[in-house]
Amino acid sequence: MAQPATGPAKGPCKAPPTAAGTAVHPVDEKLPTSRLVPAALQHIAAMYAGVVTPPLIIGQAVGLDAAGMTRLIAASLLIAGLATLLQTLGAGRFAGNRLPFVNAASSAGIAPMLAIAETSAPGHQLPAIYGAVLVAGVFCLAVGPFFGRLLRFFPPLVTGVVITLIGVTLMPVPVGWAQGGDATADDFGAMKYLALATFTLVVILLIQRFGRGFVKQVALLAGMFIGTLAAIPFGLADFSALGSAPVAALPTPFAFGPPEFQPAAILSLCIVMLVLMTESSAGMLALGEICDRRTDGPTITRGLRTDGIATLLGPVFGGFPTSAFAQNVGVVSLTRVRSRYVVAAAGGALIVLGAFPVLGAVVSLVPMPVLGGAGIVLFGSIAVSGIRTLSEAGLDDSSNIILVAVALGAGIIPLAAPGFYAGFPSWAQTVLGSGISAGALVAVLLNLFFHHLGTHSRNAVALKSS
Repeated sequence: MAQPATGPAKGPCKAPPTAAGTAVHPVDEKLPTSRLVPAALQHIAAMYAGVVTPPLIIGQAVGLDAAGMTRLIAASLLIAGLATLLQTLGAGRFAGNRLPFVNAASSAGIAPMLAIAETSAPGHQLPAIYGAVLVAGVFCLAVGPFFGRLLRFFPPLVTGVVITLIGVTLMPVPVGWAQGGDATADDFGAMKYLALATFTLVVILLIQRFGRGFVKQVALLAGMFIGTLAAIPFGLADFSALGSAPVAALPTPFAFGPPEFQPAAILSLCIVMLVLMTESSAGMLALGEICDRRTDGPTITRGLRTDGIATLLGPVFGGFPTSAFAQNVGVVSLTRVRSRYVVAAAGGALIVLGAFPVLGAVVSLVPMPVLGGAGIVLFGSIAVSGIRTLSEAGLDDSSNIILVAVALGAGIIPLAAPGFYAGFPSWAQTVLGSGISAGALVAVLLNLFFHHLGTHSRNAVALKSS
């Protein structure tokens, strides 16, 4: 989950004429199949690894078998496709921003959900996660229409800290994958696993360095594919689950049990939901500039309502908190293809992928070390996006430096000292045990303290940068 590209499109956005001679805005342009399909494939390539990351990580953390992992991946793909279709095509004045906007499960919720899983009893981990996600969806629907008034409490200082912490706190996950994935195994950390992870990482770097166009954009997927092929001769790829996966099936409602509602878990995910809503709003504003279509308050409200609907619907079938996929904002900016129907076609393809679990099973067959090599790039790029956001947040002001320093420190405590909060109540462990939730909470409170309490003149520069 990277921060949206915010550079506006250069020059006026010329609308192509229709057969009747009337101008059509590039956002509403319906491209011929020869152009639409390749453009949609680029969006799928940019988002696919991010869509399957949350189910892969959460599924591994709660000990799901191959069938369970397949169901989680299929559900994430299905929900992402439905949310993207609703966002791009819209539903009257109720939902959908009608921009080339991709919605899918966000990586921002991974760390809090891992914290929920660690503090829940075996067999109750996913139900507790899904109960919190359900409430977070309701929270998004309730707060969405008024969110514009809350944006000042989530300036780049706050969102930059959170995005940086997402990448930093998730880094132990790909490191564990690179060592084999199973910390209880006798060969955990064996050189064969580390060599495969390193090989995958090197392949991704080579493709990124020497690839061009579409090949460069799919460097992550190509590296995972080549890494999996390299694992086969050494017996590190297991394809047994592929034969047992159903070819076509829709996700079963509450397949992992009815949701359970834990106050501390709900609080942590509602905090994350505020961050996700900030990211979605930023993505919509960025797309409005790129596509030369003004993003007003009602547009943002309809877009956030789509986030809330998808987040509320997700737990029913096995999905997770849904938000904007900023990497696809980057695709629109780079390719200059601004048609929302291109992204709608990509959403339709995701629905097809989700309806055929055997395709999700293919992803779950990627060896853990291969995922580890790719994950270092993926989560590292998230941290870089946060750093880029912070660089534009007025760090020449001493108050902002202190804010970022303390918030990052609070977020890194659970990573540097996992047992630091062991003596705290369980609700505090759930909230503070997630570096993302702890860092976000401290950043918001310090932003209030430095920039919203007392006189405004002292902080004029900081407020302007926010």
